[in-house]
Amino acid sequence: MKLIRFGAAGSEKPGILVGEKRYDVSSIVTDYNESFFENNGLEKLKSAIESGTSFPEVACDIRLGSPVARPSKIICIGLNYVDHCHETGAPIPTEPIIFFKSTTSLCGPNDNLIIPKGSEKTDWEVELAFVVGKKASYVEEADALDYVAGYALLNDYSERAFQIEMGGQWAKGKGCDTFAPLGPVLATQDEIADVNNLSMWLTVNGKKFQNSNTSNLVFKIPFLVHYLSQFMTLLPGDIISTGTPPGVGLGIKPDPVYVKAGDVIELGIEGLGSSKQVAVAYSK
Repeated sequence: MKLIRFGAAGSEKPGILVGEKRYDVSSIVTDYNESFFENNGLEKLKSAIESGTSFPEVACDIRLGSPVARPSKIICIGLNYVDHCHETGAPIPTEPIIFFKSTTSLCGPNDNLIIPKGSEKTDWEVELAFVVGKKASYVEEADALDYVAGYALLNDYSERAFQIEMGGQWAKGKGCDTFAPLGPVLATQDEIADVNNLSMWLTVNGKKFQNSNTSNLVFKIPFLVHYLSQFMTLLPGDIISTGTPPGVGLGIKPDPVYVKAGDVIELGIEGLGSSKQVAVAYSK
């Protein structure tokens, strides 16, 4: 299944994408939230679809929101592509680097990117994200995929001055509003033949900056589920973003390139669709 949420921001309804058509499943699903995943919602929805339950079609011009309602947490993995470590001058991690994005950074895949007040170094990062399907604590790596609901495209926007130059932890440069556009879909595991071999890309104003494959991940998803669950309980609906490949603005030599108002950022991952954000300046 490919799950979507559609409608005005803050009033999204749950739906599914079948081929190119969208359908409203709000008659049997309240939302794609912690309760949905925790209470076997995926299997119940799958059964309803297979039984031939009729759902109303949704117009293709209606806004898409994040395919997951606001989770308890958004966890990100830093420097998880070897070549990205090289371009930033960072050593390859021996253990995953963990940071958090605020849940208020989550937004729809095609919503505007709001450049934060005072920002001069807003950067892009195409990433593969996965969503936790059930409560996970001290999970064995061999069992880890049993805890994954599905996969999605995420742009881990970063304000590099806030992140690197202002001291403290990375989170201050990661959690600004609109800094986590997710989707367009959450694809369940059966939709993706090999999550470790998906092409991924990102362009700015039509110029390709990132072009890689999930095969280049340092730490794969089963290990990340295992590792993270040693330090915190992962709750159903939590989003984990697995890191970005080379080609971020910070790494461009000799002069880094950053997002400015009017820029158009487009990105995609094989099997998970594409998204598009237009950058706009912050205003009250």
